[in-house]
Amino acid sequence: KDLMKKYGIPTAEYRTFTSRDEAAGYIREKGAPLVIKADGLAAGKGVIPAKNIEEALDAVDLIMVKKAFGEAGKKIVVEEFLTGEEASFLVFTDGESVIPLPPSQDHKPIFDGDRGPNTGGMGAYSPAPVVTEDLHAQIMKEIIRPAISGMAAEGRKYKGVLYAGLIIADGKAKVLEFNARFGDPETQPLLMRMKSDIIPVLQATIDGNLFQIKVEWDERAAVCVVMASEGYPGSYQKGFEIYGLEETLKIPNVEVFHGGTVIKDGKIISSGGRVLGVTALEYGIKDAIGLAYRAVKDIHWEGVYYRQDIGRKALNCK
Repeated sequence: KDLMKKYGIPTAEYRTFTSRDEAAGYIREKGAPLVIKADGLAAGKGVIPAKNIEEALDAVDLIMVKKAFGEAGKKIVVEEFLTGEEASFLVFTDGESVIPLPPSQDHKPIFDGDRGPNTGGMGAYSPAPVVTEDLHAQIMKEIIRPAISGMAAEGRKYKGVLYAGLIIADGKAKVLEFNARFGDPETQPLLMRMKSDIIPVLQATIDGNLFQIKVEWDERAAVCVVMASEGYPGSYQKGFEIYGLEETLKIPNVEVFHGGTVIKDGKIISSGGRVLGVTALEYGIKDAIGLAYRAVKDIHWEGVYYRQDIGRKALNCK
């Protein structure tokens, strides 16, 4: 956040705290709504929107007192609540050259209609129509390039994948967060669309010759539906045999990415909150949605849960 402020990258107003009491005082003074964030890595779940002061204080206690995210919560960020459409914008970079991946969109809340608590992500699609050509240019000019050149200027040249979580309103993008990694589940549809071999691209980010690389993308759309354990992101049961995976192998242009699974006695068993990412590639978002859910319906285990509306926002995007 400090780097964004220094280099003029558009983002929400914020304050950082290492003291619970100081954070609480600021929240009471500022009022709600607010967003409370663990400053470190929290498996995609360290961001808590708060509609009122009580919720904001509870979020601070959850992170700093109860240590729900461990060391990631030693420092927190309290920032203004921005409204708009969210999008994920990932790039490959060697610290100088930049290759953007197609824009994508995640679905954080657990329930249909973006209701309920945030998760690590219940599905994603690419491309994201909310990121127009003009907006893409603004994101590169005002967000991505200043961030990469800013890190280099600070003596911390960044190489690898840079993930910008954005919020879009009135045709402009602001940064919600940066991550020094791919996004899950956004990466599943992105890699389904990537026609080029990823290994030379990653090697070029290390070697500093990304300018020599050209990445080809499939023009088709991709949609990923996350199949989760009932109860996630809260407590859930695991250890159930997963059926129907062999049926999905027969469906062209569908890949099932395993997250929370293990193999036990030759059987595939659920072992986490987000278990599978069923991803389909098809011409147009609508057909990709249909193909993904066709594959999802072949897979089942005790207590399986998934959202029914992944990708619908893209169909409604003007």
